[in-house]
Amino acid sequence: MNVYINQVPHALATGATLADAVALVQARPPFAAAVNLQFVPNSQYAQTPLQSDDRIDIITPVTGG
Repeated sequence: MNVYINQVPHALATGATLADAVALVQARPPFAAAVNLQFVPNSQYAQTPLQSDDRIDIITPVTGG
């Protein structure tokens, strides 16, 4: 199935979870993730199934001032 991670198309196996998407892009903590603009706690990544055309945002904090 095709999903969008940070607006870039990616192919994942049917039945993939948010944890699979995070692993695919090799996201390193700290980061937050959302599926279709809905925040997902990191404890739920493995239990969050993805559907074709889902939009996943992986956001890293920016520090500075």
